[in-house]
Amino acid sequence: MKRILILCEGQTEETFVTRVLDPHLKRFQKTAIPKVLVTKKVKTGLEFHGGITSYAHIRRDVQNLLQDSNAICITTMLDYYRLPADFPGKDTLHGGTPYERVAHLEQAFSANIGARRFLPYLMLHEFEALLFVDLNAVIEVLNSPITPDQFGDLRHFSSPEEINEGQRTHPAARLQQYLRGYRKPLHGPLAVERIGLPRLRQQCRHFDEWLKRLEAL
Repeated sequence: MKRILILCEGQTEETFVTRVLDPHLKRFQKTAIPKVLVTKKVKTGLEFHGGITSYAHIRRDVQNLLQDSNAICITTMLDYYRLPADFPGKDTLHGGTPYERVAHLEQAFSANIGARRFLPYLMLHEFEALLFVDLNAVIEVLNSPITPDQFGDLRHFSSPEEINEGQRTHPAARLQQYLRGYRKPLHGPLAVERIGLPRLRQQCRHFDEWLKRLEAL
């Protein structure tokens, strides 16, 4: 079984890899192993995981994972939204569609790491965008009385991945506004499992392109 190491931003992405991606990739004779980003280490050896405070943390963890010569690929599941200011390519990021912007950053990320086995992936605009493939799934998980219509007019977005990076309008902010009990690590993976990979791939082309590359390794 070929090993793929996935550097995850936090617990939610770790659960998604374990419960959704890994079972799927096993059909392609590959196993996906999540590794949560280490954001802080103290002298006692204790590590703190999740969240991104600087690019240095990301680069360090990617380089550490690349030391595993048994892994055929090192990839990432990091949110495009609120990447640190020192992330590669941010200083030359100008306009374009969300897909053009994320491609620019991923190319700069790849060039900065400079390793053949490294495949960067940034989620547009964050993990919660996947839930907008079918809002009924997360509504059902929380047993909420609201309806998808209450999230506002989302029809001008051609894909959930295009739901933006505004402080009050990014996907997680919309969920927290209308679903007060929403907890990302608990409800996010449950809702995504209800939606299913085929529908996620159909509506989220950047996610689908990444998964196709993992399948083809």
